[in-house]
Amino acid sequence: MANAYLSISRVDMTFSRGGAVNPVLKGINLDVPRGEFISLIGHSGCGKSTVLNIVAGLLQATSGGVILDGREVNAPGPDRAVVFQNHSLLPWLTVRENVALAVDKIFRGSRTAAERRDWVLHNLAMVNMSHALDRLPSEISGGMKQRVGIARALAMEPKVLLLDEPFGALDALTRARLQDEVIRIQAGLGNTVLMITHDVDEAVLLSDRVVMMTNGPSATIGQIMQVPLARPRNRIELAEDRVYNHCRQEILAFLYEKQRKVEPIAPGRAATAAWPGRARAAAPAAASMGE
Repeated sequence: MANAYLSISRVDMTFSRGGAVNPVLKGINLDVPRGEFISLIGHSGCGKSTVLNIVAGLLQATSGGVILDGREVNAPGPDRAVVFQNHSLLPWLTVRENVALAVDKIFRGSRTAAERRDWVLHNLAMVNMSHALDRLPSEISGGMKQRVGIARALAMEPKVLLLDEPFGALDALTRARLQDEVIRIQAGLGNTVLMITHDVDEAVLLSDRVVMMTNGPSATIGQIMQVPLARPRNRIELAEDRVYNHCRQEILAFLYEKQRKVEPIAPGRAATAAWPGRARAAAPAAASMGE
């Protein structure tokens, strides 16, 4: 892609331990323009997090590489901010201090103390956390902790925001609220985002494209689907949207038919499989691919 901002090129990843060789990724190629929201989805163990960690510079690919804004990625850097499923806040620092730690580290030489302080407050306000500035992580909910993690990542002004199942540990209602916050923030800032998810609905709701990974070993990109839904997106309005549901079914078909794992049929399951109508009705409910 001529206008690629982030380019993952011919990436292979093999882990070796005790003489055993485990080929995890094979021939990963992905070009991402500036401002695009990409989701990686696939069965557990297919190497999604490995791809994200290579882009983050936390892992070095066995072969191939990553180019971001014309520069090779070979180590962690402030141009890539990661939000993990676990909030990763320092428990002895307040909400404000957790974000300020990153801001001071990156901008100490380029912004005054007052500018840095205002920038911390701005980013916490953006995720609706201004009311909890002086609370410790132990004094706020799981969803609020993730809001702080997102604020900290955005405050770094990264070129790419990397989200590793950021809502996976949250209850359904909190998860939906944070998804809506990400939609709002991304619409305003135009961030380039690479997100890992197991949730089909989440992938369609948030993404411009959904990248579907094949099963490992030697997992690769099996299919890339454009999500042609106008922004801003409203989850209620999309519930019965024909395009939304087509995208959803396309991902489910890939994950549960093209990439179906062969498993022994447990006693009693054969009778259920013999009813095609029941099998079809059950498929949409399997939209979350939790670990």
